[in-house]
Amino acid sequence: MRFTSEQRLADGILEREFTLGEIPGTLWTPGAGPAPLILMAHNNGLSRSQPRLVARARYSAAQGYAVAAIDAPGSGDRPRSAADEQARADLRRAMQAGEPVDEIFESFVGPLVERAVPEWQTTLDALLTLPDIGGPVGYSGWTAVGIRLAVSEPRIAAAGLFAGGYVPRAQREEARHVTIPLLFLLQWDDEGNPRQRALDLFDAFGSKEKTLHANMGGHTGTPWFEAEDKNRFFGRHLK
Repeated sequence: MRFTSEQRLADGILEREFTLGEIPGTLWTPGAGPAPLILMAHNNGLSRSQPRLVARARYSAAQGYAVAAIDAPGSGDRPRSAADEQARADLRRAMQAGEPVDEIFESFVGPLVERAVPEWQTTLDALLTLPDIGGPVGYSGWTAVGIRLAVSEPRIAAAGLFAGGYVPRAQREEARHVTIPLLFLLQWDDEGNPRQRALDLFDAFGSKEKTLHANMGGHTGTPWFEAEDKNRFFGRHLK
């Protein structure tokens, strides 16, 4: 892991950019002592510098957590293949036209999950060697990646997921094997994710401790107080 820049923010948070092989990332750490770690993953295609993700990361760091985000394959400034670009275009067109999107989604998002999860594990290996990170580890964000990490990575102790109705079939099956504590956030009027599918996914999780928070509004309308609730959730399981 090589740090390429750093800045100390007004609230004492240290924000550092890093590279790990081909993986670019950002790490936010609070001012004092080894801190529990939250891996914060955005949905496919978005950059780790997306303002909503950065705001959540800085807020969590201010509450005493180390937070890391990386650009997944084909996301942010990383190269996108012609096939990825075509799949994104086909997905947008089908959704705008109200056409079925399941097969397009499977062919596009399924391979993204397969590529992204090993990179998150490589990043986690490197992060846990740093003196200002003390574990345990939580996960926040992209549901499909979170499910795969929850069943394949024993170092993940708890996860907060943004409910998505369109989750690949492989991850919908894996959800039954997720046993860590979960906080599942659902936007009731999400224009891009069918509500019933999200509810069915929540029901499928094997966790004995799982909580569903549903709020009115569209995909990007998650109320800010959910960030506070999520930090309380992680406080119960990481601190």
